[in-house]
Amino acid sequence: MNKEWSKQNKAMQALLKKATFRQAIEALIELRKSLMEEMQSWRGKLSEADFSEIPFINAEGYHSKTVAYSIWHIMRIEDIVVNTLIRRREEVLFAGDHQRKTGSPIITTGNELVKEQIAAFSRELDIAALYEYAEAVREDTDRWLRTMNYEDLKRRFPEEDKERIRALHVVSADESAAWLIGYWCGKDVAGLLKMPLSRHWIMHIEAAGRIIGRLGK
Repeated sequence: MNKEWSKQNKAMQALLKKATFRQAIEALIELRKSLMEEMQSWRGKLSEADFSEIPFINAEGYHSKTVAYSIWHIMRIEDIVVNTLIRRREEVLFAGDHQRKTGSPIITTGNELVKEQIAAFSRELDIAALYEYAEAVREDTDRWLRTMNYEDLKRRFPEEDKERIRALHVVSADESAAWLIGYWCGKDVAGLLKMPLSRHWIMHIEAAGRIIGRLGK
C-alpha cells in the first residue's frame, strides 16, 4: 500500500473516537482528496482508449480490470453504500442522470463482469462523464460526512436494509456480486467509513496504477 495513503488512513482510524471525531472526519476527507487527485492525474497520462485496456486480463486481483472500470466500481459502491444504505435517499447516479451521461449499460457495481466483459463495458463509457460522476459522488459524500455525529458511527443495518438494496437492482444477483449486500450490512457506519469509503479507494487506485505502469504511461 502507498506509504503516504496508508499513513493517512491509519491516522484517520486512530482519530475515530468521541473526543477526536471531527478531526477524524477531516482526515478522511483529506485522504479522499489525495486519492481523487491521483485519479484525476490519469487524465493527463492516458488516451481515451487506454482507459479500456486490460493488460492483466488473466491475473487474479484488482489489477485484472481496466482503469475505467476501477473508477466506476469505486464510485458505484460508494454511491450505493452512502445514499441507498446509510442515508436512505436517491443515489447520485440517478439524481444526476449519470447513467445516461456516462453511457453505462449497467447500474451495478460491475462485480459480475469478467475479462473481456470488463473491457467491453469500459469502451462504452464516456470518460469525461465518468469523471464528472466520480467528482459528484465524492463531493456528495464529503458534504454528508461533515454532517455526521459521533453517535452515527454505531448505527447498524437490519434485514430490511438488505431488501431495499436488492429492490433497486444496483447489485447483481450473480454470486460474484450478491455477497456485497451482506458484507455492507454486517458493518456499522464506522466500519463503512473504513471500507469502502477509504481503504476500498486505496486498493483499486493502487491496482489501476499497476495497469497504467504496464501500459508504459
